[in-house]
Amino acid sequence: MSHCSSAMLLTPFLIAMAMAVSEASASCPVLCTCRSHIVDCSGQRLFSVPPDLPLDTRNLSLAHNRITTIPPGYLTCYGELRVLDLRNNSLAELPAGLFLTAKRLAHLDLSYNNFSHVAANMFQEANNLVRIDLSHNPCLRKVHPQAFRGLAQLRDLDLSHGGLSFLSLEALEGLPGLVTLQIGGNPWVCGCTMEPLLKWLRNRIQRCTSDSQLAECRAPPEVEGAPLFSLTEESFKACHLTLTLDDYLFIAFVGFVVSIASVATNFLLGITANCCHRWSKASEDEEI
Repeated sequence: MSHCSSAMLLTPFLIAMAMAVSEASASCPVLCTCRSHIVDCSGQRLFSVPPDLPLDTRNLSLAHNRITTIPPGYLTCYGELRVLDLRNNSLAELPAGLFLTAKRLAHLDLSYNNFSHVAANMFQEANNLVRIDLSHNPCLRKVHPQAFRGLAQLRDLDLSHGGLSFLSLEALEGLPGLVTLQIGGNPWVCGCTMEPLLKWLRNRIQRCTSDSQLAECRAPPEVEGAPLFSLTEESFKACHLTLTLDDYLFIAFVGFVVSIASVATNFLLGITANCCHRWSKASEDEEI
């Protein structure tokens, strides 16, 4: 009798467990594999993100697909998400507020996509991000000065092999925990606007590993191909040239002389033209 009672008591528990297992496996998207909080949908030639994921997903890989857009609010139900791998897709932007509920997201891979800019609100509320990989986005031309605002935990930032010619110092100053910065493989314009970033890199080089030695200048022509760190204060000397009072007086004097010369030249040309006209008219009168 006791065995029967025990069996009756266990039956509801076993049914509940079976339903839970069935429900968990049913929630795994088609073409994906799900195990131990990891959902792997990589390399499935997906054109869109899978609609439903297990609610306890911590690691989501959508790499090596053909995804072009992420729907707004896609991550709303996945508050446990720690790792999001979107590399090697066709993404050009992310919807605003995508990470509002992804409070635990630490690793984000957006490499090998088609991003052209990093907007100010791109990582809004993703305050626990530790690593962001934006490398190998050849169309990436612009990073908003406040693109990484609020990411105090960020340690690794990869912006290498893109199309960046300029990077605002403001975009990096708000990253106190930054340890690794990759910026090589970009067409940097090493003019006057590069000096603040280069100074910042030099000051942080002891506590921030950077591939600046691999970063090269694409312009202006006189420094084309030169490693970024080969530039010295002397390289930016022309950016700090200031004119003295004597310089201004000299310029004013030269301007005055040029003006007088111009007036004199016009006067002589006028006289010459008038004389030629009179000579021509006298010649015509003599012929008559």
